[in-house]
Amino acid sequence: MMNKRVVITGMGTITPIGNNINTFKENLFKGVCGINKLTGLDEWNLSIKVAGQINNFDPKALGMDAASIRRSDLFNQYGNCAAIQAVAESGLVSGENIEPERFGVYVGSGIGGMDTFIKQTHVMYTEGADRISPLFIPMMIGNICAGNIAIRFNAQGPCLPVVSACSTSTHAIGEAFRAIKHGYADAIIAGGAEATVNPLAIGGFANIKALSTTENPEEACRPFDARRNGFVLAEGAGIMVLEEYEHAVKRGANIIAEVVGYGNSCDAHHYTAPRPDGTTTAAAVSQSLKEAGYTEDKMLYINAHGTSTPLNDKCETKAFKIALGEENARKVMISSSKSMTGHMLGATGAVELIVSALALQNGILPPTIGYAEPDPECDLDYIPNQARDIQADFALSSSLGFGGHNACVTLKKYSNE
Repeated sequence: MMNKRVVITGMGTITPIGNNINTFKENLFKGVCGINKLTGLDEWNLSIKVAGQINNFDPKALGMDAASIRRSDLFNQYGNCAAIQAVAESGLVSGENIEPERFGVYVGSGIGGMDTFIKQTHVMYTEGADRISPLFIPMMIGNICAGNIAIRFNAQGPCLPVVSACSTSTHAIGEAFRAIKHGYADAIIAGGAEATVNPLAIGGFANIKALSTTENPEEACRPFDARRNGFVLAEGAGIMVLEEYEHAVKRGANIIAEVVGYGNSCDAHHYTAPRPDGTTTAAAVSQSLKEAGYTEDKMLYINAHGTSTPLNDKCETKAFKIALGEENARKVMISSSKSMTGHMLGATGAVELIVSALALQNGILPPTIGYAEPDPECDLDYIPNQARDIQADFALSSSLGFGGHNACVTLKKYSNE
């Protein structure tokens, strides 16, 4: 079996802290909080008062035409606009510097077109089923973002829209890595998109006691802090262009970081709660680091799933100790960028891999903001409140989804050796 090197040559973001990579990077390293008072949903009398909403989003200005916007759910718009950024940065043009059949798309969504689903359900109940939009299905289905990105960029190669809840886009990038590593594609547009800051999603998550009830946006998402009481729902998109190393070098592409490891496991425990002993999450971490060739003498940064829920953060801490060993785990630097962005569900893993790539590229490790009160069960180095100017050799991003889905991808600082 082939074992090709895989690198990142383009990235794009739509997030609560920036709708392009430069703005996102600046706010990330400054520790800017993108969580704000929930707006636009006052009529629903929601118990949750904060969210990570997207500000100043203009899909037309970001490259979508008016007809495409009309035919697209918001999650699709987020994903396409992030993909436009990523492909532009990569410089790939199908049929010119990459063969269309060797160009793929692995973009998933945890939920898909929920806004469209809500609107058309209302139409059915108020006007009748015969008034449902003919665009309802193609706007709502979770694979449509991947399909539309493939159409836009004439990517005729493998197309795999992953759905694994909050692990969706980490799995998508991990599977894209494997496809390129083993010779099935030369480049893949990979990541995830989500648009669920709406009353149905907020009500659903709130009623299973998953969301933070804190009303102060600056204190609502505080991963690994003893006061944490739930995650903050957010939305957006993160897209990477993964490319086979020799293909990228041959065309003179700018290489951001190298993708070197992928781990995939299942808790097989509970439909929402993580396995308490952390062993299955640890297995995914270990798989990814082993494939990456990581050794304890190298500097490792971890972008944790770090949701700010009581169960996740202590179970993830256990997993890191199991996978790395207690002594080495205390040397590793960990942060949760969800403290700034909130939890973007199916998009969050890709955004956090972009965080990890930026950390390696810039020699800066982003902070966990809002951290003030240590939890005895979360006793590792979570880079509290201030970024650190430290050059890591490797960066691992972990994602844990409802259903017990665990995914970890490891990146390495790029070297042409």
